[in-house]
Amino acid sequence: MKSDLDALMQARNFDAMIVLGNAEHNPPMYYLTGGGHINKAVLIKKRGGDPVFFCNAMEREEAEKSGLKVIPVRTGAMEELAKRPRELLTEYGLTSGRVGMFGHTDLAMAFHIVEKIKAEVPELELVGENQDDSIFMYAMESKDAKEVDRIRKVGDLTVEVVGRVRDYLVNCAVRDDETLLKEDGSPLSVGDVHSLIRLWVSELGGELPSGFIFAIGHDAGVPHSAGNPADLMRLGQTIVFDIYPAEAGGGYYYDFTRTWSLGYATPESQKLFDEVREVYEKVVENIDMNAAFKEYQKLTCDEFGKNGHKHQMNTEGVLTEGYVHSLGHGIGLNIHERPWSRHNMSDDNRLKPGTVFTIEPGLYYPGKGMGVRIEDSYWMRPDGSVEKLAEFPYDFVLPMKKWKKK
Repeated sequence: MKSDLDALMQARNFDAMIVLGNAEHNPPMYYLTGGGHINKAVLIKKRGGDPVFFCNAMEREEAEKSGLKVIPVRTGAMEELAKRPRELLTEYGLTSGRVGMFGHTDLAMAFHIVEKIKAEVPELELVGENQDDSIFMYAMESKDAKEVDRIRKVGDLTVEVVGRVRDYLVNCAVRDDETLLKEDGSPLSVGDVHSLIRLWVSELGGELPSGFIFAIGHDAGVPHSAGNPADLMRLGQTIVFDIYPAEAGGGYYYDFTRTWSLGYATPESQKLFDEVREVYEKVVENIDMNAAFKEYQKLTCDEFGKNGHKHQMNTEGVLTEGYVHSLGHGIGLNIHERPWSRHNMSDDNRLKPGTVFTIEPGLYYPGKGMGVRIEDSYWMRPDGSVEKLAEFPYDFVLPMKKWKKK
């Protein structure tokens, strides 16, 4: 939580931090400011002190909504920091010490700022961190009830969109070759469905800053394939629908996946789905507070291995089929954040009270034209119970209302 930042800074021997970039779609800046239409800002925080927010004077009132001390400057604050680093940092009293650099912004501009500070304020030691292991990832790992409520609301938006997509698909007419048709009688494509997903997320007040996945057949067997817009929607093929919207303005994410087969399923794809569903349920039934997340990855690998599938613990090199990824991850202002579940992660990636995390086992066989993944997002409540943050059915085969199998 934010209250942990000073202790984390002390543990990393940071005397201060500088955060660069816009207030929106920039998790470190958003975390400290609450977002807003503020561009090329600079936030400085000393260990044990309150943050100070430098911004363009034209955006000062937007910045003041953060509740932080705001210092307006003539242009973008990043430009001002690049022009006169010693003057601006001295104004804040930051002239020596070890300083962490954070934020999402243009690399060239950030590099220029770092070089200028090093040249003009050599008493400062500027330090970068691996994003996946930064102090922000540790601070963000545990969410309070207000943060979780925001994630839960995005979950409600998510399942509403997924329900609309399901209802649209099952009401489509079907051509003799098992291709779905639009209202005008033309074939329905994956790209058409993509457009509806974008429209409905926007209508409900969300955004898709990291994209989404709606993929059929071969592409369903490649976990991060977004889906080929030109592919036609057909019966009897696996569809992986992985959707991860966020609050408008770069806020909190939700993460969710269902796998469908329209009209009917082949015996092979049904078997694959049943195996994934069985592993998913076994993992969820065994989740314990403060358990190391990687133990559930090991459990998943063991279970899939019993059924003859390759996985990361029984296969060397790059995996392209079987169980090819880790079981889950934390979510928040980042779509992927601590805790991490990979089997070789450090022991401190635990399901602590306040963590929000995904459970998402899957099996992938692109050569057979199929893939299956099931995913929900969970909150480890302070009392040790586990809450699924949005409900939606797990139906694999979706009956078509205007088609009967011959």
